[in-house]
Amino acid sequence: MKRFQFRELQIATNNFSSKNIIGKVGFGNVYRGYIQDGIVVAVKRLKDGNAVGWEIQFQTEVEMISLAVHRNLLRLYGLCMTATERLLVYPYMSNGSVRTSKQCDPKIIHRDVKAANILLDEYCEPVVGDFGWAKLLNHWDSRITTAVRGIVGHIAPEYLSTGQSSEKIDVFGFGILLLELITGQRALELGKAANQKGAMLDWVTKIHQEKKLDTLVDKDLENNYDRIELEEMVRVALLCTQYLSSHRPKMSEVVQMLEGDGFVEKWEASQRAKAMSRANEFSSSERYSDRTDDSSLLVQAMELSGPQ
Repeated sequence: MKRFQFRELQIATNNFSSKNIIGKVGFGNVYRGYIQDGIVVAVKRLKDGNAVGWEIQFQTEVEMISLAVHRNLLRLYGLCMTATERLLVYPYMSNGSVRTSKQCDPKIIHRDVKAANILLDEYCEPVVGDFGWAKLLNHWDSRITTAVRGIVGHIAPEYLSTGQSSEKIDVFGFGILLLELITGQRALELGKAANQKGAMLDWVTKIHQEKKLDTLVDKDLENNYDRIELEEMVRVALLCTQYLSSHRPKMSEVVQMLEGDGFVEKWEASQRAKAMSRANEFSSSERYSDRTDDSSLLVQAMELSGPQ
């Protein structure tokens, strides 16, 4: 890993010109830059040196990228550290971002899976970036508890309410990403269309049940898509975004489903589980209703019999 001088990166980015900003992250901006031999790089400059988490994010990102090896993870080209500056240098992804992966060792919980953090190289090969909030997942521990990070609309419910992280929170984020790709809208915008009220996922589920998926699709596609593939992608997204983390598939299973393997079985199993859950809820409510009726009859009988 190359160690850059601050002056080198100043020159590379034209003194961090606003014209070279290609993205924004939690604690700073990302700039396009040109280093020796005309190599194009992306320079992430972390600002707010006194902010809580600034140094932690820098160290975390360096550690995660150094440990993890996978062709779809953005590799770290170099870094720069001064008394007041922290900069990370990455290969430049010429096609920007898409606005988690199997076979990655060690396992990482990204905690901020969203379109802006998935970059495309010159061949449109996707690469996951921005590991500032990532956590390593120990082989012996499937869950860790942390402060909640991420963007509202992408955060799994159990993580939002308890701070408990597992690989399933990234599966949830990926499901939201799929819906963004299908609709061409950001998560926060979904569900607001046509004055829709309620949660975005409730809205998508309703449209799916009503078999009106064409109303979801990005208008830029101009009806140029396969409707069978559309339904399968929506269903995969719904599987990924189930409320209970234990009901969500593993990321490796998501990959298999998108490749056409095991999707039907997974969806049917999900529907059976939901039907069973509804039946149990109905049974419980009936038993409660029966007990209420019995107690009402007992009260009436006592009232009718009068004092003994």
